[in-house]
Amino acid sequence: MIRTGVASSISQAAWKAKLILGIIPMATIFFSTEALPIGIVGILMPFLAYFFYLLPKAEIGKTFCGDAPLFLLGVLAMGVVVTEVGLHKRLASWILGWVKGFKFPLFVIAISMSILGSFVSAHAIAAFMTPVMVIIYVGALKGANDKGLQIKEDPHLAKLLLLTLCFALNVGGVGSPAAGGRNAIMMGFFDNYNVSMSFTQWMAYGMPLVPILAVVVVIYLLFMFRKTKIKDLTPGLEAIKEENRLMGAMKFNEILILLMMLSILFLWITKSKTLGLGGPALLALIIPVVFRVVDWKKILTNISWNAWFMYCGALTMGALLQNSGAALWLAKFFLNGIQSLGVDGEMPLLVGASLFSGIMTNFMSDAATTSLLGPITIPMGILSGGAGEPWAVGLATAFATSFAHFLIVGTPNNAIVYALSTYPGTNKRIIHPIDFVKYGFILWIFCMLILWLVGFLFIYKVVGFPPGITESAKAVLEATRNGVVLL
Repeated sequence: MIRTGVASSISQAAWKAKLILGIIPMATIFFSTEALPIGIVGILMPFLAYFFYLLPKAEIGKTFCGDAPLFLLGVLAMGVVVTEVGLHKRLASWILGWVKGFKFPLFVIAISMSILGSFVSAHAIAAFMTPVMVIIYVGALKGANDKGLQIKEDPHLAKLLLLTLCFALNVGGVGSPAAGGRNAIMMGFFDNYNVSMSFTQWMAYGMPLVPILAVVVVIYLLFMFRKTKIKDLTPGLEAIKEENRLMGAMKFNEILILLMMLSILFLWITKSKTLGLGGPALLALIIPVVFRVVDWKKILTNISWNAWFMYCGALTMGALLQNSGAALWLAKFFLNGIQSLGVDGEMPLLVGASLFSGIMTNFMSDAATTSLLGPITIPMGILSGGAGEPWAVGLATAFATSFAHFLIVGTPNNAIVYALSTYPGTNKRIIHPIDFVKYGFILWIFCMLILWLVGFLFIYKVVGFPPGITESAKAVLEATRNGVVLL
């Protein structure tokens, strides 16, 4: 801090580091209670950094105009344009129009939605697929009554369909960096420690977990809703195909946006090391406007700027924690606490980091959780000297933030499904906040166990980690050691 001119003396540097440590509980309270809009809380981070001079001005600006913020901006824009051109209806028909029966369609829904949610904004998918689930429910109900069953409502079936969609989108968050801001934040933290991770490298660790978690979601929910009155979804699925038929042939706008999505995905997978993630993602802002597919003002209006500002502020907070040495101080504090309990080794660190992250993400946004815990757990992993650190503990922290199952405020997916889930014609709500607690908590436990047993004990061992990343990250960490010792 003295070298960069942020502080003029050791005592001033220590005071500013303490101030940064005080920002953590403040941000936690605001993010979890939403006493202020989360976007304003995000803007508050660079505001404090500027006015208390906690970072060099150029470094503060980078947190709002780096690769990760541009990446998230493009992903949010992609969700807007896909919905605007109606491509979501096509996707629903392609995914579900060919299946029949009861259990098999649920597995197809869960697996397909979790994988799709790994690459496209899960919030956008939740918005356009929730009405699809209601259509399937209404069609299945009508089909059952046509057979003489005389069922007025089947709340268990409605909840089964909607929670399958919601929880499948949640677990899909581990699959790739494109799944959400939390993953992009963690990749930014890796960049800060000179151990950058590519798009495909993330997928190697996360994507194998996605179908496993999706299958567990269906098996669990089928058990919890085993008393459904209707046991055939075929009539509802036929209704989806009818919707697609009425749309006619694909229009130019739909074809263009589909090609745009595939091109962006291809560039993410093949060129992320040279183009970054933000460069290809910005095509979602440029192509629809250049080809006059979606109006520029409509894209700007429908992008969730609240979430974007919160995300950028999270990056500022991470930079504050790292550059001041406060993250290293916290890491040493918690690591010494774990060791004082006689718990040492790689697995307890991974379990502890993911458990804390998994709990916190149900009370505040996943991106905010990652931004708060990442700067702490990454130095902990580096100092532990475990294999593959800081990738191992960083992925553990980020993966667990995808399991925001048991509180409605844990993720926008939950809130969107809750808000849009009403019985047609009555506006009576299908999903209630207590349903997330009732059905989500046990699922959260199952997801954590799968992460520990399959992810840490199997996938980490099979995929392995690049040699030398721990040494590279430790060299960066050592650069702040003197300041932390004096603090």
